[in-house]
Amino acid sequence: MKRERGAALLLVLWLIALLTALIGAFALTARVEALQGKILSGGARAQELARAGVEYSLVRLADSEPTTRWLPDGRSYRWGYAGGEVELQIVDETGKVDLNQAGAPLLTALMQAVGTDREQAERIAAAILDWRDPDPLTQVNGGAEDPDYAAAGRPYGAKDAPFETVAEVEQVLGMTPELYARLEPSLTLYSGRGEPDPTYAQAPVLTAMGLDPAAYLAQRKAPTPGAGAAQLVGGGSGTYSIDSRARLDDGRVAVLRTVVRAGSGSVPGSVYTALRWQEGTAPQ
Repeated sequence: MKRERGAALLLVLWLIALLTALIGAFALTARVEALQGKILSGGARAQELARAGVEYSLVRLADSEPTTRWLPDGRSYRWGYAGGEVELQIVDETGKVDLNQAGAPLLTALMQAVGTDREQAERIAAAILDWRDPDPLTQVNGGAEDPDYAAAGRPYGAKDAPFETVAEVEQVLGMTPELYARLEPSLTLYSGRGEPDPTYAQAPVLTAMGLDPAAYLAQRKAPTPGAGAAQLVGGGSGTYSIDSRARLDDGRVAVLRTVVRAGSGSVPGSVYTALRWQEGTAPQ
């Protein structure tokens, strides 16, 4: 009888221990899921705030009042909304170097402006022209056609057609990831111009054009333009690079980098067409 009671007591104790472990595991799982939900919710909120920054930028660019209109020349703007703050930088695409239109001298000068020596810059610029032109003839200053890619062990040759994305230039013979990272902010496919518009160009592009960046950049130091500055530039061409960096009150940060064309978008109700879209997060 005593043995039966002892066995029953031991069984009860094991059941209590098992239930305690199950309840503890359930509580831990619930806590982890709650934290994950909070993180995902905060991330989604930050991303939506960054998207709202893009929409708001387009509204301010189209502002009919010169003293309050935002300018697409790379200056920084701040906008507080929904318990967070968005930092925005807008650059008109006509202020960049068009990969499908720029000549070798401008491409060479741009690469020199970001720290490449002249010989390498001339060689890569010629290779860019060979990539996009339809003929199999190598440029005078070097360049690269199919045999050169084969000799370098590349499984492809020169495209002999226009660039379809800015990132495609990474495939050009001689281009390196480090050089591309320095060039990318100054490159576009959407200006349709052989020469950038200095009104919107940033320092490397201004330098490549043989201009003094200080004179242009001095006008853009103010966080908001005055009436005099507003008279210098208008709303731009309608195609913009927008960097939207949203920070929530809890320190969470989301970054959205996009190229958009203002106007009725392909999606019903949209006020723009997205030509490039890159979302991400940043350290708090």
